[in-house]
Amino acid sequence: MNMERIEKAVAKSLLEIKAVMLRPENPFTWASGWKSPIYCDNRRVLSFPEIRENVCRWMADIIREQYPDVEVIAGVATGAIAHGYLVAHLLGKPFCYVRPKPKDHGTGSQIEGILEPGSKVVIVEDLISTGMSSLAAKNALDNAGADVMGMVAIFSYNFNHARKAFEDSNVELTTLSNYDTLIEVANETGYVKDSDMEVLKEWRFSPSTWGK
Repeated sequence: MNMERIEKAVAKSLLEIKAVMLRPENPFTWASGWKSPIYCDNRRVLSFPEIRENVCRWMADIIREQYPDVEVIAGVATGAIAHGYLVAHLLGKPFCYVRPKPKDHGTGSQIEGILEPGSKVVIVEDLISTGMSSLAAKNALDNAGADVMGMVAIFSYNFNHARKAFEDSNVELTTLSNYDTLIEVANETGYVKDSDMEVLKEWRFSPSTWGK
């Protein structure tokens, strides 16, 4: 697979459908309070059949190539439930999804669907920011007795601390695209000006203090 071509194609698609928006001159405010020149909502992919098909097919191809022994696909709630299901469907594999925390009613389940202990699992995510929620899902699967082989996501902000968190947790992460590729494509296509590039690059290295 030509990952460089895929990274650029996905970045271009995300910008076209405004799943990713770049606004360095008028930053967004995240729920965490961080100021950010970027906002990402990959659920918009689901509304565009051709892009949705490409994204899910590429994720399925990566899993076939890197994890041929996978037995179950697990999506991370809520953003990656639909993407995860579509990938599982393409692969002909069972699907389950992982809640952020156990239900406070009924069975108290955190993992919805059937997951036999010892199952070889690949996690599907829509977005990697700090990585904490993604790795919490991995821990929930570990606790359920799964053998987590790796994680595949649509997009990552490429934060250094997220990369280290995945390395420390010994989780292999593959993403279809990432922040560095996105801002390059945005600049090449005229979505952002040359003068914005330095600001956009600075944000990734200190997102918690940027703009303050």
